[in-house]
Amino acid sequence: MTEFTKLGLSATTLKAVADTGYTEATPIQASAIPVALAGRDVLGIAQTGTGKTAAFTLPMIDRLGSGRARARMPRALVLAPTRELADQVAENFAKYAKGTKLSWALLIGGVSMGDQVALLNKGVDVLIATPGRLLDLFERGKILLTGVEMMVIDEADRMLDMGFIPDIERIFKLTPPRRQTLFFSATMPPEITRLTTQFLKDPTRIEASRPAMTADTITQYVVRIPSSDPKAKRTALRALVGREDVKNGIVFCNRKSEVDIVAKSLKTHGFDAAPIHGDLDQSLRMKTLADFRSGELKILVASDVAARGLDIPDVSHVFNYDVSHHADDYVHRIGRTGRAGKLGQAFMIVTPSDDKSLDKVLKLIKMDPQELTLEGIDFASIKDRPRTEDAKGRGRSRSDRPRPIPKSDNVASMEPIARAAPKAEEAASEEAPRRSRSRRSTRTEASEVATAAPTVAVEAAPATAEPQQPRREHARDAKKPEQRKEQPVQAARGGFGDDVPAFLRRPVIFSD
Repeated sequence: MTEFTKLGLSATTLKAVADTGYTEATPIQASAIPVALAGRDVLGIAQTGTGKTAAFTLPMIDRLGSGRARARMPRALVLAPTRELADQVAENFAKYAKGTKLSWALLIGGVSMGDQVALLNKGVDVLIATPGRLLDLFERGKILLTGVEMMVIDEADRMLDMGFIPDIERIFKLTPPRRQTLFFSATMPPEITRLTTQFLKDPTRIEASRPAMTADTITQYVVRIPSSDPKAKRTALRALVGREDVKNGIVFCNRKSEVDIVAKSLKTHGFDAAPIHGDLDQSLRMKTLADFRSGELKILVASDVAARGLDIPDVSHVFNYDVSHHADDYVHRIGRTGRAGKLGQAFMIVTPSDDKSLDKVLKLIKMDPQELTLEGIDFASIKDRPRTEDAKGRGRSRSDRPRPIPKSDNVASMEPIARAAPKAEEAASEEAPRRSRSRRSTRTEASEVATAAPTVAVEAAPATAEPQQPRREHARDAKKPEQRKEQPVQAARGGFGDDVPAFLRRPVIFSD
């Protein structure tokens, strides 16, 4: 490995690096730092945990050593896909720039915007931000990007996964075309390649390691269980955490909702665990990470938001509660352990429904992890339970739910009804043709009566007919004859009757 003293860094920067305990540069640092110090664009391809943050932070500090920050106009811009990664970059910058007069600001969501605006108004040299909050402040007129001299895109493929590529393109267009760009990504999908071709000027391509290479310091295990029931998976996870000497570990889940459930399960069974994912409040996420770094929290249950770029030192264990949907994410997950030459262990719980995802992971890492069998767990007693069999009826449609039982407990009283049901059905089937014939005959008789109505109407009613009920009198008909006031009949609908308006009584005057 190359020593930092041979990379062309200033004495002040070298002293800050030495204070952190590092003496030799990683491959990505040794290749990228001299090119960045020369002012050229860099296209770096390296996996997480290879030291990319120092690869762009150290040359940035040296290049910005001369100059002065202006209000709302940063001189350098670092974009990160997640709040946690942006906060980590800010911590590294503060650590390496402590001997300089450079100022910096962290722009992320979930925290007060007023404090961030106050820093921008004072003027900062380096702006470390997530794309969403940066564009929000730009649209409010709180920041200008026309003074950016250096621009860094970190974890570009993660930006693609999170849908930030349109925002990145817009930010690129807001910065000066003569800026220096340092572009880092673990993979190079077509969309990322298009970005580099469009916005980078003759970049130096640096590839530190082949894609998806796992560290030799990580011992990997596969734990197969015969059931896909979540209860069985949680039981297996608790057995793994209990049998291992876990100093501190990270449990990875595919879904945010599963993160909360698994963390609650571990806490219920006496383990010191807490969840972290994108739906939690930012202050809670930062506190959880701080507790985990300091050792106050033993187990961190996370979604893939914590899989990339987070530099959490000395993580002893990684547990994959779910097999990752994307094979690359498996490498990023287990990369949280076995860092800086230290040993680590990674476990992956595999169910019968995970065969396809597991094949992709094994094909990518080009190795077979060790098989581990959990003893003392009766997985046969933990069976898959469809939602329709839930005792409380949750998750079932209305047609699947049992009908209520009749309140009467006298079963014998219901037997005559049951015996009479077939006879009633037979009688109904025999009665149906008879009813149809009677309806046809009734319609025929009615039509004959309607045809003969003019002649029959003048005949007297038969003697056997029932007397007709007197018509119910209306209230106005109940008045006495002398109280009734006959109303004049109008000549036509809408006419005036005897009440002629005055304007119609005016004489008509014809003029010659």
